[in-house]
Amino acid sequence: MNDRNIKNKILNFAKKDDRVRAVLLNGSRANPKIKPDQYQDFDLLFIVTDIESFIADKDWTSFIGKVLIQQLPDQMLLGNDPDVDRITFAYLMIFEDENRVDLTLFPIDKFHSHFKSDSLTEVWVDKDLLFTKIANDHDYHIAKPTERMFIETCNEFWWVCTYVAKGLARREILYAKDTMERVIRPMFMNLIAWHIGVEKKFQVAFGKSGRFAEKHLDPKLYQSILQTYADTSIDNNWLALVQMMTLFKDLQKDLALHFEYRINVDEANNSYNYILKIRNSQ
Repeated sequence: MNDRNIKNKILNFAKKDDRVRAVLLNGSRANPKIKPDQYQDFDLLFIVTDIESFIADKDWTSFIGKVLIQQLPDQMLLGNDPDVDRITFAYLMIFEDENRVDLTLFPIDKFHSHFKSDSLTEVWVDKDLLFTKIANDHDYHIAKPTERMFIETCNEFWWVCTYVAKGLARREILYAKDTMERVIRPMFMNLIAWHIGVEKKFQVAFGKSGRFAEKHLDPKLYQSILQTYADTSIDNNWLALVQMMTLFKDLQKDLALHFEYRINVDEANNSYNYILKIRNSQ
């Protein structure tokens, strides 16, 4: 099934079913700056009346095709707080033709009180003239950090780096890698994003997990970032950690100078030297 066939099926269904008041396409397929490929999801939002009827009939999506696997995240205990009422309901589906559709139902009676606009939206159906804006990726542009956000990001990085070093010193590779990727990597990536933001005047998107970073970075810096990823070797993880800390120190200094933000040089140097001392003692 090609893109046009899926869109036609969605449009035909929406036009015939009076419960469907609007259909929106979000995500990468609505972004003209992203080159389309076969792995892109169709991120669809249906604004509907009588949402419960769509939830009760789990086969209503069969008009799109035969489902290979699906997930109904709003009915799962995993990742949800049972005490929080869910407004929307999502069907995440991969079809026999390998197309993936992430379809979210949104009740129209909650539109004016709970709907949050997304600049990266393509309107497919709008029976009640709810939408007028043209899609762009403005909402996804890298945002300049506040001074407090910058300071706390740096502090979190330098503090938690010591935990990674402790894990490597004990040869607890699972603990070290989990801490590095789950805690300090996001802080590191914040600085990479802000660096790009400065270079591109905060007019570009970083993308989920930095997926657009390569095209915005100097090739040498990008290769240096790649060196912060390691396998399960203790020695290679030490190298990756030191590489990350070295890059972070340089970016922290440059960004603080550009933003005219305070910088705790002693904190960075003390943590850096403390970790090198641990490494050299091995």
